[in-house]
Amino acid sequence: MKRVFLFVPLIGFLVLGLLFFLTIDRENKDVLPSPLVGQPFPEFQMTTLLDNQPVSLAQLKGKPLLVNVWATWCPTCKAEHSFLNLLAAEGVRIVGINYKDEQKKAHQWLTGYGNPYEFNIFDPDGKLGLDLGVYGAPETFLVDRKGIIRAKHVGDLNADVWRKLEATYRGML
Repeated sequence: MKRVFLFVPLIGFLVLGLLFFLTIDRENKDVLPSPLVGQPFPEFQMTTLLDNQPVSLAQLKGKPLLVNVWATWCPTCKAEHSFLNLLAAEGVRIVGINYKDEQKKAHQWLTGYGNPYEFNIFDPDGKLGLDLGVYGAPETFLVDRKGIIRAKHVGDLNADVWRKLEATYRGML
């Protein structure tokens, strides 16, 4: 009878191992939750990248849009840039946030690769990015006409990601 008790730790270990194995891959790693979804876009007073004009939250309101956080130092931003040009050509309103970047390099980037943005908010210190909870570039926010963030995507915006976001975007038009 005492020998049976010797197997209790082994059985407990096997049960815990089985539970761990069954739950290890259930998390969707493509979704990074954001506490800002459903919340107003943060207030800001900054300047535009290309012409140093004042810009604020008021310029984001009125029509749904994508707010794309990008930088010239970001290789993934380069990969997504041609897709952003396609979306802009289809009439999707896109506003950029040039994040922790150099103004001259960003201007050269837009000249060389095309400018899909209605305008770019220049965020050299990452202050607006911090308010948005940005982990790095690229990140894209779907914002409705009232300035409420409806979705957030971390990583490059491509055709597969757009298929998931497009219905929400079109529903806000």
